[in-house]
Amino acid sequence: MLTADYIVFRSGSLLYVVTEFIEGLVETYPGLQYLDGFPEVKVVLRSDVSSKTNDKVAVISGGGSGHEPAHAGFVGEGMLTAAICGDVFASPPVDAILAGIRAVTGPMGCLLIVKNYTGDRLNFGLASEQAKSEGYKVEMVIVGDDCALPPPRGIAGRRGLAGTILVHKVAGAAAASGLSLADVAAEAKHASEMVGTMGVALSVCTLPGQVASDRLGPGKMELGLGIHGEPGAAVTDVQPVDSLVSHVLNQILSQETNYLPIKRGSRVILMINGMGATPVMELMIIAGKAIPKVQLEHGLAVDRVYTGSFMTSLDMAGFSVSIMKVDQAILQRLDAKTKAPHWPVGVDGNHPPAKIPVPVPPSRSAITDETLSRPQQLNQQGRILEAAIEAAASAVIDIKDNLNDWDSKSGDGDCGSTMCKGAVAILDDLKKHYPLNDAAETINEIGSSIRRVMGGTSGIIYDIFCKAAYSNLKARSESVITPLSWADALESAIAAISKYGGASAGYRTMLDALIPAASVLKERLTAGDDPVDCFVLSSEAALSGAEDTKNMKAQAGRSSYVPAEILASVPDPGAMAAAAWYRAAALAVKDMN
Repeated sequence: MLTADYIVFRSGSLLYVVTEFIEGLVETYPGLQYLDGFPEVKVVLRSDVSSKTNDKVAVISGGGSGHEPAHAGFVGEGMLTAAICGDVFASPPVDAILAGIRAVTGPMGCLLIVKNYTGDRLNFGLASEQAKSEGYKVEMVIVGDDCALPPPRGIAGRRGLAGTILVHKVAGAAAASGLSLADVAAEAKHASEMVGTMGVALSVCTLPGQVASDRLGPGKMELGLGIHGEPGAAVTDVQPVDSLVSHVLNQILSQETNYLPIKRGSRVILMINGMGATPVMELMIIAGKAIPKVQLEHGLAVDRVYTGSFMTSLDMAGFSVSIMKVDQAILQRLDAKTKAPHWPVGVDGNHPPAKIPVPVPPSRSAITDETLSRPQQLNQQGRILEAAIEAAASAVIDIKDNLNDWDSKSGDGDCGSTMCKGAVAILDDLKKHYPLNDAAETINEIGSSIRRVMGGTSGIIYDIFCKAAYSNLKARSESVITPLSWADALESAIAAISKYGGASAGYRTMLDALIPAASVLKERLTAGDDPVDCFVLSSEAALSGAEDTKNMKAQAGRSSYVPAEILASVPDPGAMAAAAWYRAAALAVKDMN
């Protein structure tokens, strides 16, 4: 048996585990190719489709690797057009997602199917916004089919599990039939609302190159787990398969949580999914127990059963059950022909070249090096913008230790270090190539600086912030951006963060600093006050809003999992960072006037 240690030894580096998997996959299945962008760009796509020839909606999904055959094994005619592969249990980077979109999206547009995890939502969300700014038509459907936990009080929502594969099949068949992007997205969204899943584990998965966890003792099992090796909702003694299957079915079909619109007499399909180290024999035993229970105890008509390993968690011993409410239209999509190699059908055809070049974004060719370079002489707007950016970045660097200290009480203690990396990159790039006389392009370049060096959720959020502000400013015709235009751009950036991150006012995030700032800024500008005074007043509102997070219950991010008593009297570090740079920028603008 190939152990994780052997894989790392053979490859020489964990970096190449996923790329070597992709190379083996495309050599095995002649209908697949990959983009020649290893190791950063890991994209598997249909060999018969390109952006120039695709006359159907492209269906794209992806996420961290380690869930094979998901997602790359479901690329093929009638299912996914491309799959974006991240590192093991890590969301794929934005540039890889964009490469996949550019490679396969034609005039009909593309649908992104995303599992409900923050990293996936943010990375795919930013890629979606970037692709839209390049002229692509893009829609996104988020799948959250986890039924193991009670309805969440915060914004995290239900995790995306094996039911996502059924959404892939419905969307892929809809796209293959020639439907519009809006109609394909509608069918995928409807399918995502009809499916529920619960997982069970008898072992903890082993990450490549790491020692196996001993979290589960002998004779123990976990109920209600995700697909990334995280602990389940409960640990219990190993149970007989009959009682275990009954518990899982009762959880999915619970009338109390009401996750699914399934009543007695409904028609359903079942997916019995292995988690990576579960023999087919055991999966078939589970299917044999589940089907009569669904029919006799719950009064449901079982129209289809899919049994096998569809979305795994490396070498975990365990299984999940997915139940989807169906009608004739959904059954037609599930039964439609597909050449995806790991949907239970065969593949045929000649073997084309295994890899093709990474496509260049079409819009970048119109932007010259001169456009994206520091002007020899700054105009008044450029001088003010330079001073504001320099002050904002310096303010973040100055409070690095405070941010880390606050974050150590609510997160992993690296907020200041992460923000500081972004600030240092901004100061460096500011002196080299920011086109300061063009405010919109400068904001876009700030996002690029942040994306290059800032890891984690903060980097993606700030890149989304900059990208949305850039799109708003770029759509305007005026050569000098007015204060009201800046206020509108700030509101657009806040709306984008809320859309993809899910947070809003009162959730104990950076938005609790930015939302009051935007509100005061817009209100005072509309009243006709001096723009500089408006900026300074709004920065005071940002500081006040950030301080107020001390008294808020966390409903987003890592701190939402931290007990309230630990967070008491500790401000949210993200909000404090946002307030600091916003305040510093406002004071710098005041000093310039």
